[in-house]
Amino acid sequence: MWERLRHMLRKEFIQILRDPRMRAVIIVVPIVQVLIFGYAVTTDVRNIHTAVYDLDNTPQSRDLIDRFVGSGYFQVVAWIHSEAQVRDALDRGTAKAVLRLNRGFGDAIAAGRRAPLQILLDGTDSNTASLVLKYAAQITADYDERVLTKEVLLRTGQPPPPPPVVLSERAWFNPNLESRDYFVPGVIALLVMVVSILLSSMAIVREKEIGTIEQIMVTPMGRLEFILGKTIPFALIGFLDVLLISLVAVFWFHVPIHGNPLLLFSCTGLFLMSTLGVGLFISTVSRTQQQAMMTAFFFMQPAILLSGFIYPIANMPVVVQWFTYLNPLRYFLVIIRGVFLKGVGIPVLWPQMAALALLGTALLLLASSRFRKTLA
Repeated sequence: MWERLRHMLRKEFIQILRDPRMRAVIIVVPIVQVLIFGYAVTTDVRNIHTAVYDLDNTPQSRDLIDRFVGSGYFQVVAWIHSEAQVRDALDRGTAKAVLRLNRGFGDAIAAGRRAPLQILLDGTDSNTASLVLKYAAQITADYDERVLTKEVLLRTGQPPPPPPVVLSERAWFNPNLESRDYFVPGVIALLVMVVSILLSSMAIVREKEIGTIEQIMVTPMGRLEFILGKTIPFALIGFLDVLLISLVAVFWFHVPIHGNPLLLFSCTGLFLMSTLGVGLFISTVSRTQQQAMMTAFFFMQPAILLSGFIYPIANMPVVVQWFTYLNPLRYFLVIIRGVFLKGVGIPVLWPQMAALALLGTALLLLASSRFRKTLA
C-alpha cells in the first residue's frame, strides 16, 4: 500500500509542479491576494469628503470646522454658498457629508445659547453614514465641553465640576480597534479555502479528461489509496499557503499573533479535511474541469457570506444561522482570529475544533463513497 501511495504522491506532485501556471496559483496568487485584501477590506473610515456651507463665517464657526478637519476623519473638498450646491455635491458624490452652520451660530455660542449645527449625509452606504454620524457627534461633544468649560471659567473663575459618570474605555485584543487586524486573519482562512477547494475539485476530473483514469483503473490501487494520493498534496499546499500568508500578515501588515502557531497549523489540518472533502466530492460529481470550477464557486460564495467574515452571524435570521453550522469556514474563522488576536488555546477553541473534525470526516467519507473506479 505504502509503495503504491508513494508513487501516487510522486505523480501528483510532478503533475502539479510542472505547470508554471499552477505554481503561480499555489505561491504567487495567495500572496498577491492577501496584499490586495489587506488594503482593500477595511471598515475604517478616514478622510470623509466633506463640503462646508458656512452661513455664519465667524471665529466660532471656523473653530468648529477646524476641529472636524483636525480629527483626521473629515476632509474638506468644497466650500459651497447655496442650497443648490448642497444638493449637487451630494448628487454627484463629490461630498459624502455637508456641514452646515446657520447664521447666528457664533452669536449663540457667545451668548451661551444652543447653536444649531446640521450635517447632511449621503445615506446610500448606511454603514459609512452611521460611522460619520458617530464621529460628528463625538467632535461636537468635545467642542461643547470646551465651550462650557470656557464659559464657566469666565463667569466663576473656576473650572466646572467633573461629570458624575466617567466612562473608562479599554478594548481588549485589538487596542487600536484596527479593522485590518480583524480582517487579515480572516483573509488567510478565505484564501486557503479557495485554493484548496479549487485545486482538489479538479483532481479526479482532470484524470478523466486526460485519460489517465484508465491507467489507474487497471492498477491494484484501492479507493483509500487513491483518495489519500489526491488529498495529501493539496493538504501540503494548503499548509504552505497558510505559512506564506501568515508571514505576510505578521511582517507586512504587522498583525500580531498572540497564540501558538503550532495550534494554528493543527487546526488548519482539520479545516483542510473539510475543504478537501468538498473539493473531492465536487470532483466526483463533475464531468469537466469547467463544470467542477463552476460548482466550486457555487459552494464558496454562500460559504463566505455565511461564515461571519463580513457580516456578523448574530445579525442573520435565525433560520439562516442554523445553516451556518454546516459551514466549516465559520469555525475556522473563530479559531484563526482567536489564535492571532486573543492568544487562546484548546480549552477555548475545542468546540470549533471538534466541529471541524466531524465535518471533515463526514465530507471525506462522502467523497470517498462517491468515488468509483469507472469511467462514468
